[in-house]
Amino acid sequence: MKKLILITFTVICCISIIPYKAYAIDMSVGATTWVAFGDRYDDVKENRERESNSYAFAPTFLFGPVMSVKLSDEFNLTFVYLYGKFEYKETFEGSIGLANQDIKSKAERNDSDIAINYNINNYFRAFAGIKYMSYKIDLSVDLAGDTYTNNSKHISLGPGFGFSGTLPVGYNFFLLGTVSGFYLFSKGETFKDYQIYTSSLLPMTIKVGYNEYGFNSTMAIAYYITPASMVISLGGRFQYFIVDYDNYRYFPINSITNKIYGVTLTATYNFSI
Repeated sequence: MKKLILITFTVICCISIIPYKAYAIDMSVGATTWVAFGDRYDDVKENRERESNSYAFAPTFLFGPVMSVKLSDEFNLTFVYLYGKFEYKETFEGSIGLANQDIKSKAERNDSDIAINYNINNYFRAFAGIKYMSYKIDLSVDLAGDTYTNNSKHISLGPGFGFSGTLPVGYNFFLLGTVSGFYLFSKGETFKDYQIYTSSLLPMTIKVGYNEYGFNSTMAIAYYITPASMVISLGGRFQYFIVDYDNYRYFPINSITNKIYGVTLTATYNFSI
């Protein structure tokens, strides 16, 4: 992830020092936050004793930088990065050795988007780019005085595309909206497991391949503060995506469906160089 962020900033800096028709380069930088809620549904293989599971995440605060560089009257480059930590509890019902046990889990999430935007007209844009998403998950359960744990790393990268719109409503207020889809690829998710997923009596490390796909949608009301050259926006974001795992005999899950939604707040400063 650090390499991705470094490459992004390097590209933006290189673009910003290349003159375009001898005019100044318009840029905006700022920060965004997302107070997110969510739930998850696990589709478990039929030959496993425990049923499919669904559970809700505790409210999570994600935050990160945003940046935009105007390349021409038609094109601009945007970058968004969000980081946060999820926590949740789940109760297994009917599993071997795990019946009615509360399982605690923590996950660090990185979510980054780099896109080229094309102005269709004064109100609508189309964009395409690259999405990066990763999770570092630590999961544990106490059973009969013993602690069983699972640690995994989930990293994926792939293309995304969508549309955005800006609608002025007067008095420096305007509405913002986006809808986008993505399809991500991975080299596989590595699990360091002891009996939570594999139902094995021995610790083991497994690697399971997967792809994930889904969509994002946002809606916000924004206000342009003219003296400060700043834009403040408040709105909501909804993200839906499915993780499809390869068929691996030691791994009990076919797919995971994620829904994440909540309130967003963004502030950006506009300037020219």
